[in-house]
Amino acid sequence: MLEPRPLKVDAPKMTARSVNVYYGAKQAIRNVSIDVSMEDVTAFIGPSGCGKSTFLRTLNRMNDTVASARVEGDITLDGEDIYAPDMDVVQLRARVGMVFQKPNPFPKSIYENVAYGARIHGLASARADMDQIVERSLRRAGLWDEVKDRLHDSGTALSGGQQQRLCIARAIAVDPEVILMDEPCSALDPIATARIEELIHELRGRYAIVIVTHNMQQAARVSQRTAFFHLGTLVEYGSTSEMFTNPRETRTKDYITGRYG
Repeated sequence: MLEPRPLKVDAPKMTARSVNVYYGAKQAIRNVSIDVSMEDVTAFIGPSGCGKSTFLRTLNRMNDTVASARVEGDITLDGEDIYAPDMDVVQLRARVGMVFQKPNPFPKSIYENVAYGARIHGLASARADMDQIVERSLRRAGLWDEVKDRLHDSGTALSGGQQQRLCIARAIAVDPEVILMDEPCSALDPIATARIEELIHELRGRYAIVIVTHNMQQAARVSQRTAFFHLGTLVEYGSTSEMFTNPRETRTKDYITGRYG
């Protein structure tokens, strides 16, 4: 395998070095090293079952919820080992938020969906503070104007695209540093997908963003850096524009040109 293209990275927000992931005896991720920066949106692409979502889940220890999962290697957030024994996983997941493939609002009001995490983490001492957090988060998620007059309606009554933006607002409300998105548009129609992609552009630079997508056109539209996974290995990693126009690895070229996937 060729060395990754050198990238200009000023103190990466997150680093992964020699990461291996096992589910019982089965190895799902093999020796993956990658940097995640604040400046760029990073896309993970590859065929179904190639390990991109599994690797994404190592970045906020979501694999801890799987009894058979084991992670080896080093993953740091601002230089701090996220798998250290004294790492507070609840705090880690506040700093590294996650948006899932299927919108999953709580069966609560729109307001309470956004306020939930902020309340758990004690981020607001008064109702006015919470109101401010909710409004700011909904504004950043591009949803405020659509829901400001019905904040006490159920979040589950929103359309699919609105529900996904509500989930993004919920992640933003606890003031994370990193947002992980696991195929956030795969359950959405093209118009809702376009709204989420616009939102990713608006959030870039404010948060380090990593998106898993099976849609290569989406990766080309929203990301500045792309990592191509195949059979649990990181085949190629570098500038999105270079990878799509001049891939260095044959497997990357074959995938991008549709020979498999």
